[in-house]
Amino acid sequence: MPAFNSEEERAAWALAESLSDQARTMMQQAEAALETWKLGKEMNRLRCERRGISASDAEIRWAESANSKNALTDNSFHVGLATMYFGAATANYSRALYLRSGGGFR
Repeated sequence: MPAFNSEEERAAWALAESLSDQARTMMQQAEAALETWKLGKEMNRLRCERRGISASDAEIRWAESANSKNALTDNSFHVGLATMYFGAATANYSRALYLRSGGGFR
């Protein structure tokens, strides 16, 4: 928004921007956790292949490992936080637009 009609509108917009930034940070952390999971799965597959363990058994072993569970838990947690922050940002953008339309002056 180029100009604000009130301090309240500016504050709502600034809060929305801040929440959006926080949501993006949470998504980056979720992506990092997913990459950790993918890398661990591939390394486990290769390790099992060298030992003569089948691909399906390697996948079962990886799925039951603490590293796998931790990476998926981190991913889910950060996606949940990102969703919450994006939702809060949306509400504040809507509030700023409502205030811009004159809704706050009645």
